[in-house]
Amino acid sequence: MPPAKPAYLSILLALGALLCGPTVAADLVVSAQDGKFVRVEGKATFPQPAPPDSLVVVDLAQSPPAIVATVEGLEHTVQGPPQAVAITPDGKLAIAAAPTRYDYDAKKELFDNFVQVVDLAASPPALVAKVDAGAHTNGLTINREGTLLLAAGLDGTVKVFTIENKTVKLVDSVKVGEKRLSGISFMHDGKSAIVSMRDESGAAVLDIEGSSVKLSKERIATGVNPYAIDVSSDGKWAVIGNTGIGGRIVADADVVTLVDVSARPFRAVQQISVPSSPEGVAISPDGKWIVVQSMAGSNLTASDPGRSKLGKVVLYAIKNGQAVRVNELPGGEAAQGVVFSKDSKTVVVQFDVERALAVYAVKNGKLVDTGTRIKLAAGPVSIRSMPR
Repeated sequence: MPPAKPAYLSILLALGALLCGPTVAADLVVSAQDGKFVRVEGKATFPQPAPPDSLVVVDLAQSPPAIVATVEGLEHTVQGPPQAVAITPDGKLAIAAAPTRYDYDAKKELFDNFVQVVDLAASPPALVAKVDAGAHTNGLTINREGTLLLAAGLDGTVKVFTIENKTVKLVDSVKVGEKRLSGISFMHDGKSAIVSMRDESGAAVLDIEGSSVKLSKERIATGVNPYAIDVSSDGKWAVIGNTGIGGRIVADADVVTLVDVSARPFRAVQQISVPSSPEGVAISPDGKWIVVQSMAGSNLTASDPGRSKLGKVVLYAIKNGQAVRVNELPGGEAAQGVVFSKDSKTVVVQFDVERALAVYAVKNGKLVDTGTRIKLAAGPVSIRSMPR
């Protein structure tokens, strides 16, 4: 048996495939792991020794999908929407936000205020820079040109970074609200973006021209605690997950907002009832499917009457401008983010407690569990695809 390829060689091969032609193009996603945090029957624990926080690159063009690079030594946290990581369209850089450390003596998580730049084209791939953001940031999004990064801050501002080659530079801070922001996504044409106003309800719309980002007057109606955001590649739809009120002891229903982004002003057209705590939401690039990863009581403690062992992964079809429920499958325990593959046929769900990426598929108009699990050294908590 030939020796295994080192991680950097695998990712270079994947990147080479990406650049060489559409028939063998890689479909890369990045997943960030929080090694410090372990959920035990709904309770947050920080046991020692702990594996390092990490980032993995997964190629969804392979069958089954496979990890092509692993980078350790960055900081990350389970707290916040599972979209605090991003990858450039050429696959050469990854950006990770939500940096935290844990003070084991004080039993306290410490939040840092930088974004982390990972050079995926290096041999081996490595963390190469920490860029001060002026606040702790969660959701990240990169435009399709790979020139602009937006980061949603806990201070109510959107941080604007330019990307040039391997240099990421903070150039502006746009005031959106007074409290925490969470998810953020560019629209397909790069001329606008939507950001969730986690503590103030609703979503705000940003106008973008070059590296200039300004807050528009548009607001989008959402549910309670708007969180993760995803956008279809056909330029028609966006979805916003709403994780509901905190402190619940039962798994009552929440909503996901379907937004028509085909024309300005954007407008919410449907509040879709979903199982409780939709932590991860994704819309297929072709705009035909929505997948919702709901904790559905699996994040509650054993003493809560709404506790369940596993969450739910639910598929919806978009038909005549409305989302229609198709089918539901068991998910993981307190699972996190979800992404579609570029061809809209594969779905990857982050199983945090199980420390794995679970692979589902859309086949014959339904969601199926392929049974494939990509094992990880720590719990995955943020995931993003290449800009589409």
